[in-house]
Amino acid sequence: MADTSPGLRAVFVDANPALGDVADQLLHLADIAFTVNRQPDIRPDALPATLAGAAIAVIDHTHLPTAIARTCHGLEHVVFLGTGPRSYMDPDELAELGIAVHTIKGYGDTAVAECAIALTWAAARNFARMDREMRAGNWLRSDALQLTGRTLGVVGFGGIAAEVARLASGVGMRVIAWNRTARTHPGVTFVALDHLLAQSDVVSLHLALNDETRNFLSRERIAGMRSGAILVNTARGALVDEDAMVEALRDGRLRHAGLDVYTVEPLPAGHVLATLPNVTLSAHSAFRTAEANQNLIGAALDHCRRIAAARAPAASALQTGDSR
Repeated sequence: MADTSPGLRAVFVDANPALGDVADQLLHLADIAFTVNRQPDIRPDALPATLAGAAIAVIDHTHLPTAIARTCHGLEHVVFLGTGPRSYMDPDELAELGIAVHTIKGYGDTAVAECAIALTWAAARNFARMDREMRAGNWLRSDALQLTGRTLGVVGFGGIAAEVARLASGVGMRVIAWNRTARTHPGVTFVALDHLLAQSDVVSLHLALNDETRNFLSRERIAGMRSGAILVNTARGALVDEDAMVEALRDGRLRHAGLDVYTVEPLPAGHVLATLPNVTLSAHSAFRTAEANQNLIGAALDHCRRIAAARAPAASALQTGDSR
């Protein structure tokens, strides 16, 4: 492979088997020196040795504390495989160290939307609990919530939410939405947040996590939700006041929660959410499809190429003695 920027190296520090296979396939087309580390459970304190002076770190799910980043000599860029790096690092603090954080949007909009709809159906039909009980030898049957004609409230409206709206409309749900900035979308009625929470049979979260949205679904807002509503979260766990959600699930104010994300990941063994019968759990895997993986790694390589291309003129000038 030809390196368009002398000395530039990139390391995918935590490739799981699926992403590692895609990376290996696409690297045949890459024009930078790229290493794939197939140890997905790497500890943050091992990152300096794993990167070994590389200018670019491609990170899927490994935490990069600022103190560790200071010891990653030569690191200039982090390509985060997703849209929410703040769950794993502090981009502002890294910027102060001269390390730019790049994110990837839109790669898995359909995949995440399908997961949100799947969790909605599973919650409405109580599939997870019936499955557990039947495996234990119990013939559990329960009344379901018919979704056709019900109202889905979408909180935050970007590409994923637009796909959720499309899929929900297709099964006969009425879709309302709230967004921090004004939006319009065919078939979707935008309403005030309090109205959405009070009127929605299902609330699906699609906000980015930042200082403004942390604990966005607060105890007060959970109390303002329609009694017996379903909560679906495929965005970030820290968007929700977890203690308040657990209380609402226990006393029945929330009918069910379908969760793909948590405040602490992986979800610790014995966590209270794993003990509640009206919670369906998914292991932060909403975006894990073959199509999304291809899009994700392809976009990461595009980031690396842009970084290399930006460095190439400066490197060429140094080689030729051009000091312009």
